[in-house]
Amino acid sequence: MNEVSISVIVPIYKIEPYLSKCIDSILDQSFTDFELILVDNESPDNCPLICDEYAQKDNRIKVIHKEHGGLLSGRKEGLRNANGKYVAYIDGDDWVDKFYLDILFILAEVNNSDLVVTGHFREFDGKIETVKPVYTGVFEENEIKSSILPKVMYNGTFCEPEITTYVWSKLFKRELLKKIIFEVPDEIVMGEDAAITYTYLSISKKLTISRIPLYYYRQRDGSILKSVKTPKVEYYRLGLLKDFLEIKLSPLLNKKNLNTQILYYLYSLILVRSGGLIHDAFGNIIFNPFLKTEKNSKVIVYSSGSFGRHFISSNSKSNFFKIVKWIDFDFHELNIGDNFVEPPSFISNTEFDFLIIASLNPSFVKSIKAELTLMGIDPKKIVQINTDEKEISRLLVKLGFENKLTQ
Repeated sequence: MNEVSISVIVPIYKIEPYLSKCIDSILDQSFTDFELILVDNESPDNCPLICDEYAQKDNRIKVIHKEHGGLLSGRKEGLRNANGKYVAYIDGDDWVDKFYLDILFILAEVNNSDLVVTGHFREFDGKIETVKPVYTGVFEENEIKSSILPKVMYNGTFCEPEITTYVWSKLFKRELLKKIIFEVPDEIVMGEDAAITYTYLSISKKLTISRIPLYYYRQRDGSILKSVKTPKVEYYRLGLLKDFLEIKLSPLLNKKNLNTQILYYLYSLILVRSGGLIHDAFGNIIFNPFLKTEKNSKVIVYSSGSFGRHFISSNSKSNFFKIVKWIDFDFHELNIGDNFVEPPSFISNTEFDFLIIASLNPSFVKSIKAELTLMGIDPKKIVQINTDEKEISRLLVKLGFENKLTQ
């Protein structure tokens, strides 16, 4: 196939109910100079058949059937078969706006950028949230190295990176992407997007960031706890990610800055994967990130979103906290074990010890705290996440990470 402007790569595995919507949204693009590469990761459902049927109808589609591997292996295989000047990754259970490729291409060409970053929509349980980058603009190589990379994973506010890790809200130059992606170990299956995005950024000469949301990210209920193995396996995988980021970014960042960024990024991943309470390699709870709370504290939990559900599920197994109520302003009927989501109603400050807003998004937490305070909740009882660098460093050492993160 001759070179096209954009190669769209879609890794596919066990997403049959969502795949057609994804493919249709790509084929319906206002921008037409693209090829669509569907990478079937030996999916055991009807995804392979769906891919082949679409390929018979549209000659822009190329289907690759490969042995089962992780998401990263699918992205690599797609790139090996790509012919575009640029590459856009789309996950097979997501979908995109009609003008997605059009706007990405314009932003890249007008600004002669190696990397384009945009906003996105996050869909979960029928609710759609708009997520936009904090900063926008065009950044030259010197600005990338002096201003973006030193804050790319941690900008001083926990869980508020300068640039999100996701490869699917971005446009890459194919030849530049080929220089880094094949060096990322296939064994990295936690934070693989960070390994690609941040390493790619480190060799980019021009970056464009736009707030326009064009990509619809589907947070599936079943994916909240996806592929979580034993803690030992999880921490081993995170160790691979840490080592890779250190090797690739150390030539551009001073040791203290890089260690701090990686420390907070690993901590955020561990919190998300654990559901809040952190376990050691043997499954024992060794760290409670919710300040002031203790075992058997009477707790109200706010949020029925992905992290809230994970938190409730995790606590149902450990019974660390005594859950008094589970609430959400955006009420949906839901139960996990003996816990049922309720719409916020009158809550007496005497019936609970603490209220946990189950989210790692600082802006969301601030907003909900303000609303709960207006409803009479004692703000002193609303819990903060522990973000003390020294305590997190000691935690990571306990989990088996090298001591250099504390230096």
